[in-house]
Amino acid sequence: MTDTLPRLSPETLACVPADTRFAHDRAQTSMGIVHFGIGAFHRAHQAWYTDRAMDAGDTRWGICGVSLRSASVAEQLMPQGGLYTVAERGAGTPRLRVVGSVHEVLVGPDDRAAILERLAAPDTHIASFTVTEKGYCRKGDGSLDLARADEGSIYGFLGEGLARRRALGLPGLTLLSCDNLADNGRTLERLLGQWCAHHDPELGAWIAQTCTFPGTMVDRIVPATTDADRAAVARQLGLADEACVVTEAFSQWVIEDRFAGPRPAWEDVGVQIVAEVTPYEAAKLRMLNGAHSALAYIGLAAGHTFVHEAVADPAIRPVIEDLMREEAAPTLTPAPGQDLDAYAQALLARFENPALEHRLAQIAMDGSQKIPQRWLETLEANREAGRSCPAILAALKAWFRHLRGANGPLEDPMADELATLARTHEDTELARQLFAPEGLLGGTWNADTAEVFAG
Repeated sequence: MTDTLPRLSPETLACVPADTRFAHDRAQTSMGIVHFGIGAFHRAHQAWYTDRAMDAGDTRWGICGVSLRSASVAEQLMPQGGLYTVAERGAGTPRLRVVGSVHEVLVGPDDRAAILERLAAPDTHIASFTVTEKGYCRKGDGSLDLARADEGSIYGFLGEGLARRRALGLPGLTLLSCDNLADNGRTLERLLGQWCAHHDPELGAWIAQTCTFPGTMVDRIVPATTDADRAAVARQLGLADEACVVTEAFSQWVIEDRFAGPRPAWEDVGVQIVAEVTPYEAAKLRMLNGAHSALAYIGLAAGHTFVHEAVADPAIRPVIEDLMREEAAPTLTPAPGQDLDAYAQALLARFENPALEHRLAQIAMDGSQKIPQRWLETLEANREAGRSCPAILAALKAWFRHLRGANGPLEDPMADELATLARTHEDTELARQLFAPEGLLGGTWNADTAEVFAG
């Protein structure tokens, strides 16, 4: 059907009702943000917030999106002039908004010079990131893997782009990590510092003096877009949109008030600008993300495909509720007014949404990069308090089966090492190989894994 419809673009935008599209004049917009990792989540979250903020009149915040490896997003977006649709799905008819904040998409291997030019432009004030946990190129102990970092990662682009700003006498940038990392701003600051210490210590000193690394918490469930999603959006919009994204109505963005220069008025469109992000970030990582990963591995083992199916399984739901309420929540120190029990209830309701076909296999990817902050930190906090975590241990055992290929080929930056360990060791010894201080993912959970997994 989409083949018979005209494609969304600046030329066909007039076909979109005014209440279904951005209101600002794109011709008056300058690009103030370079964003690395312009996937579905960014388009449904940061770019969506920024688009709405620009509607209030400050149009300095157009986005240059950077895809570090694949050209697929550029091929979807650029024939549409950067325009795309966000479809919010829940009960009733999906709510659509055509977003205009993305002005160009550059591809790392092909457009390096243009990316560096954008980073060094006087109008650029923010570089932001949704490159997933593995995009930070960390070793098991959390330090920078220099070999991986030098293979087209964010660090080379930032190093050269910021060096150009320094040479031109321009100010530093706000470097805004929006990934699911514990203390993500300080983590990026530390890792970029390690990269500079190896490549250009003087640049590292300049970055420390002129750039900032705010911590953030981002929250919105955004499944991978399918052909069926694109067809449904086309039917409702009346235009074909190869770059559309589907999401839930809920969204949240909490940012530490630590900016190097000007920024969009995000707080006018619901973003929380706060002095301390940690309580929100920790709750999200340990409760939402921890539960999501548990649903993925336990749900796949039970034969489910989607999150809403797994959370409806009477054998699985109590495990997820216990993980959030009995294991994760007691390890958290909530901010004033932050109700963790209500948060758990809201998360379960969001997981139940059948309009979002969120695939468990998507969540199960890259477990080695996710599990330390989603499960191991909770396990360690409870160990110190003398509490056990049967729900997380059940999830870990399901992950072990996943490592052995129970759910198909393993997708993980440590896939070869993990698969070899999982094939050659039973659970108790595998746990030691992974989590002991000298293990592949050691350093977070200090339990006697032989004792924990002996049963």
